[in-house]
Amino acid sequence: MTDASLPRRSAGQLIAMALALILVLVGMVNTMPEIAGLQDWARDVTGQPYFRISGFPTEYFFPPVFLLMMTIVVLDASFYRAWKVENPRRAWLGLALDLGLLLAACLAAFGYLVEIDSVCLIDQITGERARLIEEAASRSDVIPGISFDAEVPACQTRFGLWTLPLLFTIITLFFLYNVRVWGLPLVIVASTVVIYTVGTALIWMFDLSDNNFLLTKLGADGGDVMAAATQKATNVFISPDGFMGRFMDIVVNEVFPYVILGALFGSSAGGTSLIKLAVRLTRRLRGGPAHAAIISSALFGTITGGPVTNVLSTGRLTIPMMLRNGFSKYFAGGVEAAASSGGQIMPPVMGVAAFVLVALTSVPYTKVITAAFLPAMAFFFSIFLAVMFQARRDKVEAMNEIPEDLVMHRQDWINLIIIFVPILTILFLLLGNKDTVGLGPLGWILGAETVLRDGVRVVTERGAILQTIVNATGDAISAGWWAVAVLVPLLFLDPATRARPSKVLVSLAEGGILISRLFLLLFAVSIIAAFLNESGLTGELTRAVTTWLENANMLYLFGMQIPIVGGVYLMLALTCAMLCAILLGMGMPTVPAYVNVALLLGPLLANLGVSFFTAHMFVFYFAVASAITPPVAVAAFAAATITGGEPMRTGLAAVRVGIVMFTIPFIFAWYPEILLIEEAVTITNDQGQKVLIAGYTGQTDWVQLGLLLGRLVLSLYLVASALARFDKSRMSAAEMWLRLLVAVLVLWKTPLIMSIGLGAAAALLVWHHVLKRPVSQPVDGESEPHRV
Repeated sequence: MTDASLPRRSAGQLIAMALALILVLVGMVNTMPEIAGLQDWARDVTGQPYFRISGFPTEYFFPPVFLLMMTIVVLDASFYRAWKVENPRRAWLGLALDLGLLLAACLAAFGYLVEIDSVCLIDQITGERARLIEEAASRSDVIPGISFDAEVPACQTRFGLWTLPLLFTIITLFFLYNVRVWGLPLVIVASTVVIYTVGTALIWMFDLSDNNFLLTKLGADGGDVMAAATQKATNVFISPDGFMGRFMDIVVNEVFPYVILGALFGSSAGGTSLIKLAVRLTRRLRGGPAHAAIISSALFGTITGGPVTNVLSTGRLTIPMMLRNGFSKYFAGGVEAAASSGGQIMPPVMGVAAFVLVALTSVPYTKVITAAFLPAMAFFFSIFLAVMFQARRDKVEAMNEIPEDLVMHRQDWINLIIIFVPILTILFLLLGNKDTVGLGPLGWILGAETVLRDGVRVVTERGAILQTIVNATGDAISAGWWAVAVLVPLLFLDPATRARPSKVLVSLAEGGILISRLFLLLFAVSIIAAFLNESGLTGELTRAVTTWLENANMLYLFGMQIPIVGGVYLMLALTCAMLCAILLGMGMPTVPAYVNVALLLGPLLANLGVSFFTAHMFVFYFAVASAITPPVAVAAFAAATITGGEPMRTGLAAVRVGIVMFTIPFIFAWYPEILLIEEAVTITNDQGQKVLIAGYTGQTDWVQLGLLLGRLVLSLYLVASALARFDKSRMSAAEMWLRLLVAVLVLWKTPLIMSIGLGAAAALLVWHHVLKRPVSQPVDGESEPHRV
């Protein structure tokens, strides 16, 4: 991004950027970690003993931030501005929609403040709130066991029946802007959920059916229907599933610094230098440029977290390199799309969806990135193998000599500091131990005092800097905040940034606009969550499927009878979740694709013997995979715009290259120890107690894990070579299918079948590499139909 783009912006967009800068400033102050001494200093200056610089109370902070973000969305994605150019006769309607969304945002923020019991805005204005609090305080003095905190007065003045039309007006307007900013698929899903909930509520009201799937009970039978409906609508405003609930909290309090970090990275010179470094490291490999694309996309993608952004950022250099070295345009596009999508599963950042995973599973972020590590390594290793076999097949030679435009210069080495220092800052803070901060050389330099207790050296006193590090250690939000704080000055290592410092402001403003758009997306997700919760569909679906599986004895497939026992239950549910995640994810960003399926099928998977966390990781992987899955493979289509290839064929190539993204989730569903954390092997029993899955102790058996990873590597080798139809030499269709079958047997849980698979794999590889006669290569052009 350069300043040259600024003059081309409309007045509304410039105002949006200015407001976005304000949003970024406010958001970064809100998420600021505890800096030793700063809070005490602020309280001394203000004279307020409870004054806080950061971590503002959500009930007062969320409404104005919500209004600010929606104002930014209206100004940046104005219907009026677009239609004034495209269809002037409709410009007045566009203006009405823009003003309508602003009014709806104002009413939504106002409604939240009126309805939530911790504020009760109208009661505060009329004085009713003060009177009720005084009464509650007097009762707490005379009634034993009753505390004032336990008797928070409920709001007396509410919107009442007006909540219903207000809610559906807000939903309609916000959905229209979601279509404009994020596209139609998400709105179709959200609208379907809303219509289903409203329709089934009407069926219940008029007693038209007794089918539980067609009933949304608003309250007790025979009760006040309108009062119940009003309360349900109010819940959408103020409940944790509402649009100012947990998803607002994710955007404003958790993911905020990481979105800003990604925006700053996207405009830095470090991305190009990172690609040059990857080329330098892989220049002696036969698949050099493709390997470079994998490395750069993994590292860049873990920060940006967006597959399309990643493709367009790194692909503009890596794809031409691959084409120049002899790879087909479809394979080149497929590699870039698959690797860029994999950035979302690559620790330490993993993008916005990972923070949603943290919020929905209540598993700490440090454990989430630990769980994601081995599956991510397996995925990128499989892409490396795919490139290696394709390079052998296409007789692609190593580059050896680096093209002039990709040679590392002195400034490139300096630019790498811009990339690696913030990432190392995140890792240092996330993986650090609070108790050991100050024990090393840094502690000695910064004046930490230590003593020896029972043979162990401990820190007794730390200075302000060390205490600030302790406060941030182990906290993902603090790690992201400090990464941004470190990155901003580092950006000025780039001469272009020093020449035009306003580039940093533009990047920050674009980060604020992205956050506003992200919340618009999560608004639709929150509506899905709230209405699904009110409808009870998830619970009914789980009960129905579980009951069916308990009563079903046999599955008929292609004329064969398969007894439904143990693992078959799980495989059916996993396959269903996979298909739902891919279908619901088509054309959608990862976050709504993941949340939609997690809300629907997460409880079902957890009910069939998979841990709650593993079920969410399973769905998360397929939500990421939807970016490369035809017919709407957004990452592959972005790559096709660079290669000039046909989008659908590029999508198919991306699936072939990234096929392991579709198989890894099944592997860690069957072998949850790969996720390395206790939550992956912990389930809830019928009594509601947390217990370990049978056969697991909660501790990692490194020997068994090593053997499992060895089998996984062998299986990945067989799959990658089979899909390329090449290993040391070309292979027949029979050998290809045999390798795919053996790859499955190698990972089978039953020892006997696994042993057969290992023996068959050894025999296959010995035969291919030692005994098989080389098959003559086809003449030029014959292999092209096999190239995807």
